[in-house]
Amino acid sequence: MNYLFILLGFVFMGLGCLGIILPILPTVPFLLVSSFCFAKGSKKFHDWFKSTKIYINHLESFEKNRSMTLKTKLYILIPVAILLIIAFLMMNNIYGRITVILVLFVKSLYFMFGIKTIPNKKL
Repeated sequence: MNYLFILLGFVFMGLGCLGIILPILPTVPFLLVSSFCFAKGSKKFHDWFKSTKIYINHLESFEKNRSMTLKTKLYILIPVAILLIIAFLMMNNIYGRITVILVLFVKSLYFMFGIKTIPNKKL
């Protein structure tokens, strides 16, 4: 069972890394699942994952105190908002359009008020 969690950790980490490059894939949710899988699979792999630059840049502040830099928030919000707007424009169903608008609104509110904004780290 531990090998399955480790394998899933690497799969989701790969998807998260692709999400850094491709705006269609979300980065943070995949990396959160990856962290969970590594934690369930092996302390060694979980500690390794927490020491990677990917974890430090995208998850560390969120996991420690539910906060993100403004840059990270915008990096998540803007591509998803663009895709939701495209879905809204391509949809002819009024209920579907209302749902898309609600999702966009709730997602934006959550990122503005549910997640604390912290200053960027100086390297």
